Amino acid sequence: MTVDDRFRLRESGAVGPVPPGYAVTPTPDGVLVESADGGRLLYARSGPGPLPGGPPAEAPPTGSSVYSSAPEQQVDMVIVDAAQRPEIIGELRRSGVIGVTTAVVAVGGDHRIRSPEEFARRARLWGALVPGDGSVVSCPPAVWPESRPHGPHRTLVTGGARSGKSTEAELRLLAEPRVVYAATGPVAAPDTDPEWAERVAHHRRRRPWWWRTEETTDLALVLRKARGAVLVDCLGTWLTSVMDEAGLWEEEPAGDAEERVEAAVHELLEAWRSTQAYVVAVTNEVGSGVVPPTRSGRIFRDQLGLLNQWVGAESEEVVLAVAGRVVELP
Repeated sequence: MTVDDRFRLRESGAVGPVPPGYAVTPTPDGVLVESADGGRLLYARSGPGPLPGGPPAEAPPTGSSVYSSAPEQQVDMVIVDAAQRPEIIGELRRSGVIGVTTAVVAVGGDHRIRSPEEFARRARLWGALVPGDGSVVSCPPAVWPESRPHGPHRTLVTGGARSGKSTEAELRLLAEPRVVYAATGPVAAPDTDPEWAERVAHHRRRRPWWWRTEETTDLALVLRKARGAVLVDCLGTWLTSVMDEAGLWEEEPAGDAEERVEAAVHELLEAWRSTQAYVVAVTNEVGSGVVPPTRSGRIFRDQLGLLNQWVGAESEEVVLAVAGRVVELP
């Protein structure tokens, strides 16, 4: 089956003209095109929100159909507007429409993404092919997309406040069918801290519906048991909690406070090193500003700086987010 400009398909199901031997069917996932030789191509819908019918009360097993009535079986190729809604790739992988032999084609690189190079970088992370304008893409394609990262794979995203580091971490996992979001910050309390509660709510709203959130500081346990993808946000708030539990913030901490923090860090590093998951962790870049005026501030800066070095040394990738741009660190 070859996709070219002989016909155009819209999400409404409008078709014209359809070549002989082709069947075109509107589905909840988009428009399905089937050729006489059995090839199946899906023009994925780009509308907002989960597939029609809403997310299920309980997530189905990986590989089963989620809640779309058709197509329920794997297709050969999916064309996705990856500038408008790239998370549909993960949604369709979760439902089984996109399988291991499905070619994902990303289109839509325009003013919504700053450059063709940035669009191609994102597509690589999602395991998608980016054809040039006017290209004729065969199904299956003559050139396959570069394989996206799979576990075990560790990526550390560092950056300053409002640098875009959390957005970059989320972007990297949009096409994954199973994601655990490990939130290490304090639990939101709308009555006592409405500003923090709104920050947490904002983060939740922008995540795909099938991502499962775990509010925990036991990152070692999360990493040991995970088999899909894990997003950790962030190591700075995790270290804050560990230091708080050990009493290292106190002016006169207990004699074993530093040893307790060291033990927690070593446990995390061992879990990070041995995890079988595809993990993306966010951390705060420290040491670029003035020396903290307090003892506790200096201890936190030193501890987090060392933690970042140790985690970075055990990672396949380390990237720095600055002003919404990402620099890969060799």
